[in-house]
Amino acid sequence: MSEHASRVIVARRLSPEGFAPFGDVVSAGLAPGALANQGTAVRFDWSARLENARDSAKPNLAVFRSVHQGLPFTVKLLEHHPYSSQAFLPMRCERYLVCVAPSAPEGGPDVEKLEAFVCGPGEGVNYHRGVWHHPIIALDAPAEFAMLAWEDGSEGDCVVRQFAEPSRVRVQVDD
Repeated sequence: MSEHASRVIVARRLSPEGFAPFGDVVSAGLAPGALANQGTAVRFDWSARLENARDSAKPNLAVFRSVHQGLPFTVKLLEHHPYSSQAFLPMRCERYLVCVAPSAPEGGPDVEKLEAFVCGPGEGVNYHRGVWHHPIIALDAPAEFAMLAWEDGSEGDCVVRQFAEPSRVRVQVDD
């Protein structure tokens, strides 16, 4: 694909199998649970592979408020966290868009293999350490997410790669 060409990626419905190369889908009921809290709840343990490769980093539980974005959406950048996984758990959300890509041989994102997923309420994602992804995109209405990553305030917390041609990839959602 030339630097000025654009292509359309159709986002598909989030599934544990489809998202597995990039991370974990975090949702109740994906694996067997156990009764908890005197039988008033079901607990689902080990729902995501949480990773931290720096002794200096501490877990940071933050809240993100995302404004609604229209479609089709133009991907202008990708980011990754080379030392930590990063989990997003919807607190208030309709649907949201997740865009991910594997690493290219030189270490940057392989934009030719960019994939997009539509996530719904009650579906969180956990990006494995080093996975290239776009920031979360709220689709239908503003959304709030709890985010968990290990950070130490250094540049290694988040590496961003801007695209030379912002319209390289456009994402559409087919319902």
